[in-house]
Amino acid sequence: MGKKAAARALADNEALAVGNMIRVSPQKLNLVAGLIRGKPVEKALADLTFSKKRHARDVKKVLQSAIANAENNHQLDVDQLVVAEASVGKALVMKRFRARARGRVGKILKPFSRLRIVVRQVEESL
Repeated sequence: MGKKAAARALADNEALAVGNMIRVSPQKLNLVAGLIRGKPVEKALADLTFSKKRHARDVKKVLQSAIANAENNHQLDVDQLVVAEASVGKALVMKRFRARARGRVGKILKPFSRLRIVVRQVEESL
């Protein structure tokens, strides 16, 4: 008896990968995600490999996961993949404090982010 399978949220020519709990603020991660939006995956991987931003490593890892999902789970052609979406959201925020003068505290916020990358297979038109 069990539950019915949920309908696939993505199209048949798309694959998804999600990175949860990435230890960076969403604003900083969105700057790196913006580098790859709309680009072919080989160009996006090259841009992330040579980026000077520290969190490009995390974005590259999620992008490689999306490419592997497209190839192995959905039988898509890797050479025709394009980064369709790269969205960043908030996860939890660890709150810490630092003792300050006269019995006061300084608040320290340690934010986490989540990253969602969707790759889409597009037919090359000449």
